[in-house]
Amino acid sequence: MNYILFDGSSRNALLPFTYTRPVADIRIGILTIREKWEKYLSSTTSTVTEDYLSDKFPMVELEENVMINASYLPTQNLVNLIGNLKPMQAVFYKDEPIAFYTKEEEEVDFDSFEVIQYNYDVITVKNTWDIFSKNEQSIREDFDLLTKDRESQPIPASNNIIAPENIFLEEGAILEFATLNASGGPIYIGKDAEIMEGSLIRGPFVLCDHATVKMGAKIYGGTTIGPYSKVGGEISNSVLFGYSNKGHDGFIGNTVIGEWCNLGADTNTSNLKNNYAPVRLWSYEQEGFAKTGLQFCGLMMGDHSKCGINTMFNTGTVVGVNANIFGSGFPRNFVPSYSWGGSSGFTTYLTKKAFEVAKVVMARRKVDFTEEDGKILTHIFEDTQPWRKSYDS
Repeated sequence: MNYILFDGSSRNALLPFTYTRPVADIRIGILTIREKWEKYLSSTTSTVTEDYLSDKFPMVELEENVMINASYLPTQNLVNLIGNLKPMQAVFYKDEPIAFYTKEEEEVDFDSFEVIQYNYDVITVKNTWDIFSKNEQSIREDFDLLTKDRESQPIPASNNIIAPENIFLEEGAILEFATLNASGGPIYIGKDAEIMEGSLIRGPFVLCDHATVKMGAKIYGGTTIGPYSKVGGEISNSVLFGYSNKGHDGFIGNTVIGEWCNLGADTNTSNLKNNYAPVRLWSYEQEGFAKTGLQFCGLMMGDHSKCGINTMFNTGTVVGVNANIFGSGFPRNFVPSYSWGGSSGFTTYLTKKAFEVAKVVMARRKVDFTEEDGKILTHIFEDTQPWRKSYDS
């Protein structure tokens, strides 16, 4: 069967992260949503997403297809249902389709479908804050999925280990003279990843392939450090998608960082308001600040954004794509894509300069800045111009 992951109705609620990727390529737990589905289905997938992303993330449609809503994370029960779908059948969770069987170029009308209700618990990613708030549970499920019937590489004797049975090291993982406490949840260390000496880590925790924890870091549970990222300082319940750096002291908590981001030395995020009130977060859908229902919520930073040393982010700050933030004081709680500046004001960060930086940053990781990347980022620049209109007035 040909499986296609579609963005669904939550795509805009997951901005700025879905500016540069389909919903399926969001990382939560150890794996991206796409990687989870492909593991469970034992099959590759393609994507239905925004037109401007489709060259980089194309859809492969065959004569018969199963469409899957990428906002839903797979479970074995759900995969069993989907694997047995027949023409004109759909799986729904309450009033929303999770998956349906369709033929090439067939008009989809759910009124004519046989609807199968899915009545089990399922993890959904429908808001940006779901990525960190549901990350701990996702780590546990991914850990079980990836380590079942496998044996960890040996943990070097120099480390201080609590609950070693909950720790899994992939081939090439390096760690010496670190403290790992997996009594509260699993710890997964990916291929060729490194934890430097003096680090203190509590599970659930994920260090993906080729990522690095620098000396003396303090990392609390519910945290995922994506591939090729480097982190130091203090981190709590946060997700870095990959290829991003928080290499120095400073605190981030209840935070999500996209790809190709860099946080300058001593960058700090507030994740709790002084009055302990629930956090409101910028909503691209509502074009204003919306209730999250959370008391703890830090920073949401889109791909290719950077901040200088000693940057301070207020509770519940949203930073778009390709923003460059620097200077003293707190920048505002919503920083549009392609913004250049800080608390004293912003100007537009032009694509020519932004792309020059992106090419250098990506080349350091031996990744090409492609023509497709340029087209996507140019589209985002044009699409987000209304949020920057005050800069040039």
